[in-house]
Amino acid sequence: MDVITCIEDLRRLAQRRVPRMFYDYADSGSWTESTYRANESDFQSIKLRQRVAVNMENRSTAAEMIGRPVTMPVALAPTGLTGMQHADGEILAAQAAEAFGVPFTLSTMSICSIEDVAAHTKAPFWFQLYVMRDRGFINSLIDRAKAARCGALVLTLDLQILGQRHKDLRNGLSAPPKLTMANLLNMATKPRWCMGMLGTSRRQFGNIVGHVKGVENMGSLSEWTAKQFDPQLSWDDVQWIRDRWGGKLIIKGIIDEEDARLAAKTGADALIVSNHGGRQLDGAESSIRALPRIVEAVGDQIEVHLDGGIRSGQDVLKAWALGARGTYIGRAFLYGLGAMGGPGVTRALEIIHRELDLTMAFCGHRQLTNVDRSILLPGTFPQ
Repeated sequence: MDVITCIEDLRRLAQRRVPRMFYDYADSGSWTESTYRANESDFQSIKLRQRVAVNMENRSTAAEMIGRPVTMPVALAPTGLTGMQHADGEILAAQAAEAFGVPFTLSTMSICSIEDVAAHTKAPFWFQLYVMRDRGFINSLIDRAKAARCGALVLTLDLQILGQRHKDLRNGLSAPPKLTMANLLNMATKPRWCMGMLGTSRRQFGNIVGHVKGVENMGSLSEWTAKQFDPQLSWDDVQWIRDRWGGKLIIKGIIDEEDARLAAKTGADALIVSNHGGRQLDGAESSIRALPRIVEAVGDQIEVHLDGGIRSGQDVLKAWALGARGTYIGRAFLYGLGAMGGPGVTRALEIIHRELDLTMAFCGHRQLTNVDRSILLPGTFPQ
């Protein structure tokens, strides 16, 4: 594929180059995948008002996310197993985000460790935290994030238990992944990916293996992870983590107004309207449909961000118009990573930035910070 024009081009290329079990892990939802599809399709139902004969020179998409200046209000979302889309994937993605001027968020379930990413970047990245039963391990992760100068902690609340993801079950995707004959044969058809993985030592969950008593290799990891996600997670735990961290805190996984109000009461700096990319509760509302009500519910008590379904700069602009002051791309950057490595992540960011810039101009604006819902056609967006 000589010309990459949109995120869909990157997706098709990634599908050809990444082993099926890891591509499907990124490109799937739970159960019937209705929420996963709605995250994208509900953006498409929102229509824009085109304006003409307005000054379109000297445009700027610059903004701030929790006080951090950004080239555009887009961050790379925390995604597990990123280093299995491409060798050293988290490091490459973090470097691309740093060069572009947007935040990168490292997942607890990353292949490259906190220390790996810190050693290969200069700008503070963000760290996403899952709450485990082992509170000693959580304390250790927070201390490691502090030592790495992470600029924010992104606390995920919507994975107390794991949603049923049919593609992962069929592919034997687990921790560690099951190397079945079918998976091995499929990997053999991806020589570029195989060569990359042979050239790196980072092939396990770097934040966990060697940092938890009794988990010294991928073989001992499976039993530990199966028991660790905490179904008893409460708002008291959120307060404890906020106090323990002491820095910028973002709460991820809010899709209900009542939960949004509770998140605001914690004193967190931002919340992310998110249904975990449609990977948890199938049948849950899409993120973009929930966004206006959550913005209204919390007012200016807490900064509101959004993830789920963003595949273009137009999606970013629509979310901004409806009150999101930050957005996150997960699959979009993973497609770029799987397709082309670090340059693919940069290409994904370039595509989204150009689409955001052009669409803003067509809607009659030169400064993103002046955009509001007046750019949207009445009756086409959620109230």
